[in-house]
Amino acid sequence: MAIPSIAAVRKSLIARPGKPFALNERPTADRELFPNKEEAETSLKKDAACINEMKDMLYAEGRRALLVVLQGMDTAGKSGTIKSVFADTTPLGMEVKAFKAPSGEELARDYLWRVHNAVPRRGHVGIFDRSHYEDVLVAKVRGFAPPEAIEQRYDQINAFEKHLTENGYTIVKCMLNIGYAEQGIRLKERLMEPHKLWKFNPGDLDDRSLWPQFMGAYETAVSRCSTRHAPWYVIPADSRTRRNAMIARLVRGALEDMDLKWKDPGHDPGSYDI
Repeated sequence: MAIPSIAAVRKSLIARPGKPFALNERPTADRELFPNKEEAETSLKKDAACINEMKDMLYAEGRRALLVVLQGMDTAGKSGTIKSVFADTTPLGMEVKAFKAPSGEELARDYLWRVHNAVPRRGHVGIFDRSHYEDVLVAKVRGFAPPEAIEQRYDQINAFEKHLTENGYTIVKCMLNIGYAEQGIRLKERLMEPHKLWKFNPGDLDDRSLWPQFMGAYETAVSRCSTRHAPWYVIPADSRTRRNAMIARLVRGALEDMDLKWKDPGHDPGSYDI
């Protein structure tokens, strides 16, 4: 089977703006796009190389930016996705921001302040490991904000993302949809494998105990905030290799849609005698 086209990946994974969305109808272990794991690995390697070249073109142009949002439950593979999809990408023009619990400085401002502060510069690819959606996920499930404030935030987030897209930003939002059973396996791996133990946080088990509430919060966030200017893609995340290959296809597609060209230097290279 051939590597699926970018259009096919988008069609399969998108949460269609304005259409009904049910998270429990989305598989966490889908092999339809990449039945063969080796083909997924091949696709990932090809896309990673293309992403690096186009990232350099974006940096040279210096007028637009790409923001990749990775959101998912603990162990869904946000950091693993970054490591694999951008494996060939040189640091120049790259920005990665991991959002943790807000600091006192951040809590003293509106919830989007720290997010807007982390938006990549023009010419850069920015990656959010978690994001502003924490403020309608954790904040909702844990009751860190009143229900009326959470309700307002969906429209505020949509307006914020629309503002970015109207100012030269392309946004790729990926929900890494891991299954409950697979998360349990990965949490046990963190406890048993020394090189993963540092990742384990007892608080992860608290979130796991609230799985139905988190799934409800994710369903609402995806449904309310999948827009024409910044749609959500729901990625089956039980298979690491396939997850990475799907997201690489989406990132490559976003860069290709920019129709990037190497910047005109503004002078004739042939006029120099070196």
